[in-house]
Amino acid sequence: MTRLTRKGVKFDWNEECENAFQELKRKLTTTPVLTAPISGELFTIYCDASTVGLGCVLMQQGKVVAYASRQLKQHERNYPAHDLELAAVVFALKTWRHYLYGEKFEVYSDHKSLKYIFTQKDLNSRQRRWMETLEDYDFALHYHPEKANVVADALSRKSYGQLSSLGLREFEMHAVIEDFELCLSQEGRGSCLYSISARPMVIQRIVEAQVHDEFLEKVKTQLVVGEIDENWSMYEDGSVRFKGRLCVPKDVELRNELLADAHRAKYTIHPGNTKMYQDLKRQFWWSRMKRDIAQFVANCQICQQVKAKHQRPAGLLQPLPIPEWKWDNITMDFVIGLPRTRSKKNGVWVIVDHLTKSAHFLAMKTTDSMNSLAKLYIQEIVRLHGIPVSIVSDRDPKFTSQFWQSLQRALGTQLNFSTAFHPQTDGQSERVIQILEDMLRACVLDFGRNWADYLPLAEFAYNNSYQSSIGMAPYEALYGRPCRSPLCWIEMGESHLLGPEIVQETTKKIQLIKEKLKTAQDRQKSYADKRRRPLEFEEGDLVFVKVSPRRGIFRFGKKRKLAPRFVGPFQIDKRVGPVAYKLILPQQLSLVHDVFHVLMLRKCTPNPTWVVDLQDVQISEDTSYVEEPLRILEAGEHRFRNKVIPAVKVWWQHHGIEEATWEPEEEMRRHYPQLFYEFKGKLV
Repeated sequence: MTRLTRKGVKFDWNEECENAFQELKRKLTTTPVLTAPISGELFTIYCDASTVGLGCVLMQQGKVVAYASRQLKQHERNYPAHDLELAAVVFALKTWRHYLYGEKFEVYSDHKSLKYIFTQKDLNSRQRRWMETLEDYDFALHYHPEKANVVADALSRKSYGQLSSLGLREFEMHAVIEDFELCLSQEGRGSCLYSISARPMVIQRIVEAQVHDEFLEKVKTQLVVGEIDENWSMYEDGSVRFKGRLCVPKDVELRNELLADAHRAKYTIHPGNTKMYQDLKRQFWWSRMKRDIAQFVANCQICQQVKAKHQRPAGLLQPLPIPEWKWDNITMDFVIGLPRTRSKKNGVWVIVDHLTKSAHFLAMKTTDSMNSLAKLYIQEIVRLHGIPVSIVSDRDPKFTSQFWQSLQRALGTQLNFSTAFHPQTDGQSERVIQILEDMLRACVLDFGRNWADYLPLAEFAYNNSYQSSIGMAPYEALYGRPCRSPLCWIEMGESHLLGPEIVQETTKKIQLIKEKLKTAQDRQKSYADKRRRPLEFEEGDLVFVKVSPRRGIFRFGKKRKLAPRFVGPFQIDKRVGPVAYKLILPQQLSLVHDVFHVLMLRKCTPNPTWVVDLQDVQISEDTSYVEEPLRILEAGEHRFRNKVIPAVKVWWQHHGIEEATWEPEEEMRRHYPQLFYEFKGKLV
């Protein structure tokens, strides 16, 4: 048979191979397996070591005399590989000293460096101590490849194979099994010494609860007389099955417990309703099972907080109203994080007119005070265009400061801030900032030097470029005529507009811009609404608020990548616009703006078990009430540095099973001993 495994040899299993195979099986399965040692004959020892134990086999004339193995002690686990292999040799010599002392023998190890142990000069104290033991024997140490040293290698890796060691692991095994909600039963079959079968506790409870279900009891009766569809059957344990699946009785608490175990357990971790249904339907059945699973998943608070949205974004597009005149309505935002220039500038203040799309780019320092920014605003905006009617901006601390709001109130300008964490409100400024950044990148690559040197040219280039939304350049929309540039000379000639003609021409152009803006807004809204969906809430509804792991999440007390996608729930106070709602936030979130776009909200689906009938609650004179426990779900322990406290998981009255809490076992035994009798009875 060995020849058949060689390279280039054709595999031909003939009668000779079959006889050899049967003879090998006979010798391995019949006594005597071990042979008696013969004094004066050469002994051979094969040794090996692993990270868990030592193993060796004593042979003579090609037959096994004895096997030996043991586990490593705690301190031996820190030995290097060289010392472990040498320890296996010493272990073999000490074990079979009565055979080997005074005899010649050979020792084989798969650690090649052991061949030179007797010629090494630098030995540690442990190796020198073992050398004294080795010197008592007359043997030769040889190298044996690991793949050929199978017997000793297997012995060195043997773990907990003895019945005595199984007893030592019994309590740990029970703890692990109970952690997986399994119940144990002892069985004896034939020559088996001990047999344990395990089944989930919830299945045991389902089988017991079938007795109290009228429909399933009727099915049992029909099964006995044979008057029911062949899809129904009854197993040896008395349980009713439909197409081989266990029938769950019409018990709301039992079904919720089963769904909670399949949804929140450590080995499932909140699957969606389709995956959860496919997993459960292989083993369980009840009427309208798919609907119940979908409702249970929809009510799960954890899923509502951590699962991403896969529908179209909520909230239809709401364009800003078109202004009546130039620079009446403006938008503004900051570009920060730019390289610091020689004049210490590291940001740009972008201010854009909503009607003509003309813009000013003002270099600034991010550390400038609001007093300095107010002076810059007066010099560059108010001086050239007058005082605007309204300003749209995000909720930057500079714009929401008391100084800026007081200044605009004195000037008669209305401040319109975006909703919390929704920069799309001021999409005009965001788009202009994107164009400005692209221009500055191109200038630095083409011409080098400071970005601030090219900021005026970037402003000129932007204002003199065609804007599709108004059908002309912002410069022409603002001043009524195209701008002359080195690439586009325009001969104005002697033609002049005087008197009423100037007013008529300007009014006509403004009306044309408004019409083009209205057309552009309608087109943008039509395109945007195709990819969005309407969503409305009522006052008093509970909603979750979407947060970003990178922005704003720290304000909600959450951190890093694994933070929930939504926080809450919070109650809606009132509706403040077509797609904006004001929420009632707790005191710790007082720094967060309480108005949110509908895109940032997700409706909270409350769990029906949260609703408690007041008639079932016994209120005491001091307006408090005592919660009564229903059942112990599982046992465990809380480990601290210096002590271990046994604990049990308790399901309380008027609460769902997902709200079960861990309580000290000693305290629960003192007040509710009957719960432990019931709990222990379910483990048997």
